[in-house]
Amino acid sequence: RMVCYAHARQRKVFLTLNTLVKEKELSHLIDILAAVEAIGVDAIIIQDLGVWRLARRHFPGLELHASTQMTIHNVAGVKMAEGMGFSRAVLARELSLEEISRIRGETSLDLEHFIHGAHCFSMSGQCSFSSWLGGMSGNRGRCAQPCRRRYRYRDKDGYYFSPNDLSAIDLLPELANAGVMS
Repeated sequence: RMVCYAHARQRKVFLTLNTLVKEKELSHLIDILAAVEAIGVDAIIIQDLGVWRLARRHFPGLELHASTQMTIHNVAGVKMAEGMGFSRAVLARELSLEEISRIRGETSLDLEHFIHGAHCFSMSGQCSFSSWLGGMSGNRGRCAQPCRRRYRYRDKDGYYFSPNDLSAIDLLPELANAGVMS
């Protein structure tokens, strides 16, 4: 019903499936991909190459977006995503406007970029900290955000693992000029 509601208003629905999938979960993933295709979701956002392979092989009608967790941060990465059949790349959060512009000049893919949220100390959220600390993997959609907590080091309190939240809303015109579409 949500997809029909959105489509009736000329809006698109993207489903985020950008978690790492374990071997024992693959059969359930096939059921999910079949359901997603059947309800008419406009695209799925993925990071796992196993998900990509299953979607390409068995659900070729599904549009694929490369998640920021694929860490696409240069022209070579965008070219790889193009060759794999992705229609959009959610670029790595760490890129500068100059780097985004360079990538835009070399690709016809839709480009997306984060403008808010945690600016993780790991490249594009590829973090094991939460998993190591408490068994809740951010790469499986369960991050406990331990990087956002205050820690004590050499008798000083501080936010040593997430020194700043990403806040780029003021850069929207520059991001659009650099070629970001979403």
